[in-house]
Amino acid sequence: MSDQSIPHPDDPEARRMALYSVLGQVPAGKVISYGQLAELAGLGRAARWVGRTLGQLPSDTRLPWHRVLGAGGRLSLALGTPSGDEQRARLRAEGVNVTNNRVDMSRHGWRPMEHSG
Repeated sequence: MSDQSIPHPDDPEARRMALYSVLGQVPAGKVISYGQLAELAGLGRAARWVGRTLGQLPSDTRLPWHRVLGAGGRLSLALGTPSGDEQRARLRAEGVNVTNNRVDMSRHGWRPMEHSG
């Protein structure tokens, strides 16, 4: 039964649902990279696919897309764009410090396995 957690690569809906399921667990005040999100969702090294998929979310989504960052805590959405400004505002409202277009992943990074064991 363990193969239920890994979405089939030929089933785009299962891949999206796995992605959304993990993304929905990222708590306020924490962030995750595109690559980490892909890995936790059982999607391997699909960071770019994660980025494209999140870019297609409807504007009224309740998923915390703003908590997903580029490698090393880099904000990939450009400053001065509506989505980039919204991401920065949402992160700051959650107490996440954004400095020089980066977030300190050692301070704000989400590590769901950290407390187990």
